[in-house]
Amino acid sequence: MSKKALIVFMAILFAGMYLSACSAQEKTEADASLNPSPTVLPGADEGSQESQAEEGIIRVTDALGRTIELPHLPQRIVVPGKANWMPGHVLYMFPEASERVMAMEARKGNPSDFLPLLDPSFNEKPHLEKDAAAEQIVPLNPDAIVMKSYLAETLGEPLELLQFPVVYVDLETPEQFFRDLATLGQLLGNEARAREIEAYYQVRIDRVEQGISGADRPRVLVLQHSSTGEEIAFEVPPAAWMQTIQVEMAGGTPVWTEASQSGGWTVVNLEQIAAWDPDIIFVIAFRGDPSAVVEELKADPTWQALQAVQNERLYAFPLDLYGWDLPDPRWILGLTWAATKIHPDRFADVDMMQEMYDFFNQMYGMDQAAVEEHILPVLKGDL
Repeated sequence: MSKKALIVFMAILFAGMYLSACSAQEKTEADASLNPSPTVLPGADEGSQESQAEEGIIRVTDALGRTIELPHLPQRIVVPGKANWMPGHVLYMFPEASERVMAMEARKGNPSDFLPLLDPSFNEKPHLEKDAAAEQIVPLNPDAIVMKSYLAETLGEPLELLQFPVVYVDLETPEQFFRDLATLGQLLGNEARAREIEAYYQVRIDRVEQGISGADRPRVLVLQHSSTGEEIAFEVPPAAWMQTIQVEMAGGTPVWTEASQSGGWTVVNLEQIAAWDPDIIFVIAFRGDPSAVVEELKADPTWQALQAVQNERLYAFPLDLYGWDLPDPRWILGLTWAATKIHPDRFADVDMMQEMYDFFNQMYGMDQAAVEEHILPVLKGDL
């Protein structure tokens, strides 16, 4: 029996055992709790209920182009899988998320270092173990499951066979972000909030596009720095990834695209970096302080030969609890920041600290005091 078939068989067997053990009374109570009367949340307008079709049926179109029908607005949303912080962080841009997201998958001890700041009960939710399979998810009895589309065959299909509604998202590029944002707005019954978020992003995208209009495009290199013991590695992102898109949208020319044709980060050596000799270098350090890395590189005689170092255009890409270069809602901060570094004369009036305060306030409801308490202490990079 193949691994996939075994997973499906075990999920079905487990689900049958679980469901048969439930009493009729429990089923009645569950039905009542999962089919609440339609309500309008405080602050919601008529647009927030647009996704409710006749008889309360909810229809959403996911990243795979499938139309999913739900009998009501989901109240027990589960978000499993690797990189589940991506859909999780978008879901929590909606005020409904704290009540309706019941569980996520814990990858490194907890599902997200950020979401407990927004949801006081987040750490008490029945979160899933790492690489949770269907047999872990079924007992939670979710009425909607949101996951990355790459999990469709391995995790989504077994759950769909058990009649659980699965909504797939990508969220890897700005276009996918806006599409999936609209889908999640429909799923939560708050399309007005989805449009509000999109408008916030679009204002900032328009500002960048207008600012770089007619400008030359400097040659830019994005490098991820990692170290294991005394071994240091530099990697470049694929051409289709967010880091490359940010540079292009911010008015730069990525120099590495021909060298990064794989589906992940590509290791490059110092000889290749010297051959590119870009005008500007952005350094990413997911597991450390990029500012410290930049200072080390500036002191290295080999790096001092590069024009980006000589012209003081070697920068640490910012991050707080999550990187601004990632396909996280923070990508709009990364885009704005990149534009200020690639074309500083055209964005001299942009205050990145204020941009950060505005982002966390308008997207997540965090006031300045909360940002100063929870975000500033972990903020790194060349702002």
